[in-house]
Amino acid sequence: MARKPRTELEREIAVSDEAAAYIADALMQLALDFENNHFSQIRRHYEEIAPEPEHDPRQLELFPEREPWLATRRRG
Repeated sequence: MARKPRTELEREIAVSDEAAAYIADALMQLALDFENNHFSQIRRHYEEIAPEPEHDPRQLELFPEREPWLATRRRG
């Protein structure tokens, strides 16, 4: 695949392959550290904006509160 020509701004901020790899590693570490420090806040935000699940009457209950076969099972 042919490379597209660089714009003037891209020429000004061009970095070597090694520098790009180091910068990417540093940014990833920064993002991971931030997420570790603020995980509960991030989770609360996503829970607040998440839509409520819709109840579909056709959906079977896959994990009922109590399995009927446990009530009739004899021990011993």
